[in-house]
Amino acid sequence: MIRLACFLLLFFGGYSATAQRTLLHCGNLYDVKAGRLLPERTIVVQGDSIAAVERGYVSPSSGDSVIDLKSLTVLPGLIDMHVHLEGETHEDDELDIFTLNPEDVAFQSALFAKRTLLAGFTTVRDLGGSGVNTALRNAINRGLIEGPRIFSAGKSIATTGGHADPTNAFRKDLMGDPGPAQGVINGPDDARKAVRQRYKDGADLIKITATGGVLSLAKDGSGPQFTDAELQAIVETARDYGMHVAAHAHGAEGMRRAVRAGVTTIEHGTMMTDDIMDLMVQKGTYYVPTISAGQFVAEKAKEEGYFHPLVVPKALEVGPRIQRTFARAYKRGVKIAFGTDSGVGPHGQNAKEFGYMVEAGMPPAEAIRSATITNATILGVADDLGTLEPGKYADIIAVNGNPLDNIRVLEQVVFVMKNGVVYKRGILPKNP
Repeated sequence: MIRLACFLLLFFGGYSATAQRTLLHCGNLYDVKAGRLLPERTIVVQGDSIAAVERGYVSPSSGDSVIDLKSLTVLPGLIDMHVHLEGETHEDDELDIFTLNPEDVAFQSALFAKRTLLAGFTTVRDLGGSGVNTALRNAINRGLIEGPRIFSAGKSIATTGGHADPTNAFRKDLMGDPGPAQGVINGPDDARKAVRQRYKDGADLIKITATGGVLSLAKDGSGPQFTDAELQAIVETARDYGMHVAAHAHGAEGMRRAVRAGVTTIEHGTMMTDDIMDLMVQKGTYYVPTISAGQFVAEKAKEEGYFHPLVVPKALEVGPRIQRTFARAYKRGVKIAFGTDSGVGPHGQNAKEFGYMVEAGMPPAEAIRSATITNATILGVADDLGTLEPGKYADIIAVNGNPLDNIRVLEQVVFVMKNGVVYKRGILPKNP
């Protein structure tokens, strides 16, 4: 019946290949590949995709709608490779695990997801939560709530007492002995089982905590926490299941082991040495610096009582070093992927990372590329995302000003479209 109706509409002229188009008249369109602005372009959006990019301002046909972005710079939707949408750091947040139900976490994650989308980040990689992050992905994909496209790691994988052991600092009778199902492993067999459990739970990728961390309630933030055999088992099993591995790492030895094992990305990388940088260049490992998180924790550690006493010295030491490490790694030729660790700092402020990257010596064009083409490549979706070209998803944002002159204009996104749907439209001229 549906096919017959479509045939009748086509036969009697009730259907047009150009029907329901949206024309975006762009004052400047940013060409990510060339790193330059293209003046006076029209993006033709049909359904969830870009149908064409034309020179000049295309006149609308009957049934077309027009969005006037002639005073703005238009870019592809941005991609953040390190967020935690389930929560947000706050004073005494270590109590959340005892006071928040999964339903509470789900509702607040929906709020954080929308903030992220409205900030111009149409795609994110969520690197560890309780599993609500995977349900959040599904809800967004089904159109139940508004948020970015999510690639979810589900629950991070740790070793007993490691950075992502969910029972660190618990009272002994509550601590128990979590295993692979909870993302805690000891030995290669456990490691394989934990990866397969993440796959069964619906994760898109694997996140491991290769060293200690800053915000975990443990005194060591830098020591290695996996053996070579465990890391090899994780990476090999992940590849078998079509998933890549992201490795949280601050200390040098844990980072070195993770790179040797073949992880795709190193997150934070605070104490990265020159030899590790050279190894990453050799193996093609990407570095996700998360400078924003380092800046946030270093500042908050100065506020008495904001962090647990175990966290304060780590935050004061690690936070300020990340930007310096990034500067060295960029100059040495390590491949850079944009990521913020939002959730440590406030959601919706992801674009501050651009300012820190440029401040440390990365040209604006390369910083933007790291949050578009580079990240789309890592996620395996470069054919669909990362540039404004025909055939790709209509993930489109707009800002006032030229980000090549002032990268901080990306902190004030005034227009957001994802999959052809407009989610944010600031003070813009009305349609004709």
